Amino acid sequence: MQDPNMIRNFCIIAHIDHGKSTIADRLIEFTGSLSLREMSAQVLDNMDIEKERGITIKAQTAAMTYKAKDGKTYLLNLIDTPGHVDFSYEVARSLQACEGALLVVDAAQGVEAQTVANVYLAIEANLEIIPVLNKIDLPSADIDGVMLQIEEELGIDTTNVVKASAKAGIGIEEILESIVRLIPPPKSKQEEPLQALIFDSWFDAYLGAVSLVRVMAGEIKKGMRMQMMATGNDFEVLKVAVLTPKLVEVKTLSCGMVGVVSGSIKTVRDTKVGDTITNAARPASEPLVGFQDAKQMVFGGIFPVESSEYTNLKDSLEKLIMNDASLTLEPETSQALGFGFRVGFLGLLHMDIIQERLEREYNLDLIFTAPTVVYNVRTHNGEDLRIENPSKLPDTTQIAYIEEPYVVMTIHTPEEYIGAVLKILQEKRGIQRDIEYNNTKKIKIIYELPMNEMIFDFHDKLKSLSRGYASMDYEVMDYRQGDLVKVDILVNNEKVDALSMITHRVQSEHRGRQICKKLKDILPRQMFLIAIQAAIGGKIIARESVAALRKDVTAKCYGGDISRKRKLLEKQKEGKKRMKSIGSVDIPQDAFLSILSLDDD
Repeated sequence: MQDPNMIRNFCIIAHIDHGKSTIADRLIEFTGSLSLREMSAQVLDNMDIEKERGITIKAQTAAMTYKAKDGKTYLLNLIDTPGHVDFSYEVARSLQACEGALLVVDAAQGVEAQTVANVYLAIEANLEIIPVLNKIDLPSADIDGVMLQIEEELGIDTTNVVKASAKAGIGIEEILESIVRLIPPPKSKQEEPLQALIFDSWFDAYLGAVSLVRVMAGEIKKGMRMQMMATGNDFEVLKVAVLTPKLVEVKTLSCGMVGVVSGSIKTVRDTKVGDTITNAARPASEPLVGFQDAKQMVFGGIFPVESSEYTNLKDSLEKLIMNDASLTLEPETSQALGFGFRVGFLGLLHMDIIQERLEREYNLDLIFTAPTVVYNVRTHNGEDLRIENPSKLPDTTQIAYIEEPYVVMTIHTPEEYIGAVLKILQEKRGIQRDIEYNNTKKIKIIYELPMNEMIFDFHDKLKSLSRGYASMDYEVMDYRQGDLVKVDILVNNEKVDALSMITHRVQSEHRGRQICKKLKDILPRQMFLIAIQAAIGGKIIARESVAALRKDVTAKCYGGDISRKRKLLEKQKEGKKRMKSIGSVDIPQDAFLSILSLDDD
């Protein structure tokens, strides 16, 4: 049994690209947890997408043994957490599994938006925070300026700051010594009933659903029966192991330890993040606090390009759900696109990753409709509806009011870009809450913003107008009433349900005109005139026309009476009229993506 006093559980928090994964690699290398042959860059990032984008999507752990300068050997459990706001609930639960955190800040970039958000989560979890200045060997490193930023913006004392460069291997031993010296050991509750926090889970083809746990009290042994306190289901424990980060089987996970548990569980939905595992024979009186079900914030339609691929898409999504319990799925039918699915995501990054995985890992050609958020709709007869698909919005005459979600957004930007950033926030119906200046020429802007304004192209615009220097972070705040309307797009007098959208009345005409213009450029010309219209209810607010292709029917007339030519033209006109009434327009895939990149013209 491991002595809790010799255990240190810690995580690393940082903004994207500040060197979190490289520091984790160096710690694993230094402690000899993996041999040089087994090591690879970003060893804790298992997925190709994680390595390519430089982001962590799934939490990973690494158990390292380290002989400190005091002569004692410690078990260090590194819990590598996702850094992006979409996964903030997983981050919060992972922090509950730790007693301390390494705060990694790039010595050249300084404190950025996600650093601030994750530090607040760590402070709420009462963690001991050790600041680490990474990339000190860069010519552009401003060590004193960034230390001042950490003290002023985050309110963290930099007396114990560790100056390091993960790439060059500088300061790695100092980081390990700080972990042993400053992070408190877990509380010893070995004799109490079992309480183990699940902070991640995934599906394994051989083991079933596997849970990544931190034992808060008691112990987990192979062969015992464990019970999930949120669902009430119980299973036999078939495998107990620690990750180094490779799987090493053990007989027991005692109080304070971090490891994996499996028990022929068929679905990840039985091992929810934040749930408490207890002993079925001697259960704990209450679960660990803070459990929530995952909340989907962004919804999008996914349809196969070829209708024959529908079954493959269904199978692929079901396999993804086995590994990601936060996805929701329901079948959807569109007149324009056929059969597909409405999928709920935690946020935009989560949606982007799922789309890429479906296309890359399952080799599917897909059409994705524009993302939407969840609206609360109150009807005149007192019914409350949650609408995530614009085509399901009731008729205007039945709606009393619509509420939309708002986010509180924090943007960090160099001061020369403040005018452009404030302009885009005002255009997106933002409400200013605060602007903070500090002496490092970086400005912190806090705004309240409707979420549906953020999900289109806000991040791309922010990055381009600030040349990549601005960083943003957001948190869902509340729902507020708004003058929202549904804009329908009609092609040849037929509604294209997949292009419908909910937008603010003030912007509806502008948005409708933009989409009509985009479609005019994208739609192929037919032998008849195509009318493209944007409408709110029965009122047309914008219109564009795609001119008909015209065959020269009078080419065969050489001279002769004008009435002959007129007769041929009249006959052509009648044919075009008939063709328009029965002709259908195939809408290319580009049209459905056009909503995502509307230029402000």
